[in-house]
Amino acid sequence: MIILENKIELAVYQQQKIGEIFCGDSYYYDSFDEQFICVIVDGLGSGREAAKASQMAIQTIKEHKELQTKQIVKIISQKMAGQRGVVLGILRLDFANQRYSFESIGNIGLLITCDQQKKRTLPNAGYLAGYYPNLHVSKGVLDKSMNFILFSDGVRDEELANHVFYHHDVHSIIATFNQIHGQDRIDDTTLIAIHYHH
Repeated sequence: MIILENKIELAVYQQQKIGEIFCGDSYYYDSFDEQFICVIVDGLGSGREAAKASQMAIQTIKEHKELQTKQIVKIISQKMAGQRGVVLGILRLDFANQRYSFESIGNIGLLITCDQQKKRTLPNAGYLAGYYPNLHVSKGVLDKSMNFILFSDGVRDEELANHVFYHHDVHSIIATFNQIHGQDRIDDTTLIAIHYHH
């Protein structure tokens, strides 16, 4: 479990598709300037080329994290011309203004739990491969205690129904997911559990 800024607790599950050496998903998180950013990028397909594309996108995000998400995505899209292409989701928490935003292209998902209530973003069409599709944007207010579950399309709908996602202990969330669903994934899978509190 990782603790950032005394406000964020985070744990990660990642597994490549069965039979593959490389995972086509990549992820990144960081805190800076009263902000927190967490990203999942899924390279189209699987294997080495998918991993290469997703890692290229992550490196671009690391280099330009201070920019607005739309600007970052445009840079990534330009770099993806002639490459495998990627889908991505970028979660930002703004501690100073007590707001969150999730911007995505493709089927990277976000599940939010707070006070036994659950909210989930819907996947949208598109991917980044040299052109700029519309971003799906979801925004809201940070509550005093809430979970953000960021996941790639390797996580199936029925796997998100478990009540463990309401737990504040992100280590328990990931450990339970790994115990129940962690073996022989039929697609590259990344699940990041984030607990925010203040």
